[in-house]
Amino acid sequence: MQAVGTSRSLTLADVTIRLEGRMLLSISATVMPGEVLTVMGPSGSGKSTLLAFAGGFLDPAFDVSGRILIGDRDLTEIAANRRHAGILFQDPLLFPHLSVGGNIVFAIPAAVKGHKKRRELAEEALEQVGLAGFFDRDPETLSGGQKARVALQRVLVSTPEFLLLDEPFSKLDAALRQQMRELVFSKAKAAGLPTILVTHDGADAAAAGGRLIEVGTEEKA
Repeated sequence: MQAVGTSRSLTLADVTIRLEGRMLLSISATVMPGEVLTVMGPSGSGKSTLLAFAGGFLDPAFDVSGRILIGDRDLTEIAANRRHAGILFQDPLLFPHLSVGGNIVFAIPAAVKGHKKRRELAEEALEQVGLAGFFDRDPETLSGGQKARVALQRVLVSTPEFLLLDEPFSKLDAALRQQMRELVFSKAKAAGLPTILVTHDGADAAAAGGRLIEVGTEEKA
């Protein structure tokens, strides 16, 4: 099984986000290893903006105060590529020029040396989600659910310290949605990763099983 980051809590300390002087959200929370915090609200309520702040890629048009910490380490001023955040979006965003296995190898930390070892880790990751033998496949030949599983494993092999989930189930059909919820949340718990899920779907929140914070109104940002 692939290694994961050292499990530490994730803290949103007095995080307030505004756009053009209008308050979008204000949150303080600590997410323990293996816990999922769900932030639920309609479009324009600042959910994805919160993840952008946590991940280090917030548009400068937003005015933000507060801090984000992993354990005792303050990430607020640290560049996105040094935060060790694992992020899943609505779309799998697989690299079309790489094979299925190549997508996963790409995310394996550089500290893992050797072509053979890196391929073995990628093949193991694929096998864990029922995709044994898919290493050399073109991502375009995969179903939506298969692409979602590859995207999940690509995140996990990168040894993240926390997960940010931006409505990753919303574009799956109903038959796959619950299956992917169970897979993602079980993987996050097994890896001991503090996780923030943003969604507008109450079924996502129920499946996550953790705390729920509701934000925003129907007013668009």
